[in-house]
Amino acid sequence: MDLQEYDYHLPPELIAQHAVSPRSYSRLMVVHGREIQHRRFYQIIDCLQPGDVLVMNQSRVLKNKLIGKKVTGAAAEVILMDPLDAWTVRARLKCSRVRIGNEFVFDGIRAKVVGQENDIFHLLLDRPVVEVVDRHLYPNPPYIHRNVGEEYQTVYAQTPGSLAAPTAGLHFTDSLLLRLQKKGVLLAQVTLHVGFGTFLPIRDPHITNHAMEPEYYTIDEKNAERIRSAKRLFVVGTTTFKALQSAARQTGSVEATTEFSDFFIYPGVELKLAVTGLITNFHLPKSTLILLVSAYYGRDRILAAYSEAVKQRYRFFSLGDAMLLLQ
Repeated sequence: MDLQEYDYHLPPELIAQHAVSPRSYSRLMVVHGREIQHRRFYQIIDCLQPGDVLVMNQSRVLKNKLIGKKVTGAAAEVILMDPLDAWTVRARLKCSRVRIGNEFVFDGIRAKVVGQENDIFHLLLDRPVVEVVDRHLYPNPPYIHRNVGEEYQTVYAQTPGSLAAPTAGLHFTDSLLLRLQKKGVLLAQVTLHVGFGTFLPIRDPHITNHAMEPEYYTIDEKNAERIRSAKRLFVVGTTTFKALQSAARQTGSVEATTEFSDFFIYPGVELKLAVTGLITNFHLPKSTLILLVSAYYGRDRILAAYSEAVKQRYRFFSLGDAMLLLQ
């Protein structure tokens, strides 16, 4: 399987730099087989029926990006990851020629590089890690050339832990969710903490050689039971889809689960859980996410939909427009 088969041309001006306001007024491409309809996201309510179950990822993005400089003067950015101990944290550093022993100052916080594992650095801070995490900036994706704000957080985010937003959920508003519930749509929640793997490119042209970074997810019994009882199951985003398919990987049924998943979903991988509809944004060419939606819906149909989206000037990636893929 060749990665080049999942490439497409995207004019750079179609990469969204700002979210639509109000967020539910973003565009929505509804794809049902070869049929394509163009709507606004708030009209998704017309696509769901009473008794349908809509599953969302309620992970909250951490404000873990800090801006500063190397003590020698070079500009630097850091995104904090998981702590190694009370004073040391794994992190991604954006700075030229980082070496063990280098010292930085980020928003008044001093940090020293004390270890490295591939492109992840271990930073020793001058204060406890707990006093630093979730207090600074959102870690905006590399293709968004500004610091994002609350537009990069879903309205239903609860449990902190993600390093990137589950972006399909960014289109929902509180009022739209209330309207869906009044219609009889049942809401269910899972938690999958999105890691940096969502941004990492596939470096090997042979797709099956790629390894996913493990991501923590949990589904409690109440939500698992609601998901199991669904006659029609609608999933908000690739992260929710990954959590559900990971939980159902052995038996085909979603049970209460708490674990790390490195499940790489690409065309040809067996998906045990039937999903009626997947709500998702438009993803990067040759990315793990376009492979995931192609595994669900078929490469040819996905690329045809993306071609139509480019033609109709949809807005792409994290802060862009949405699509609903219907089986």
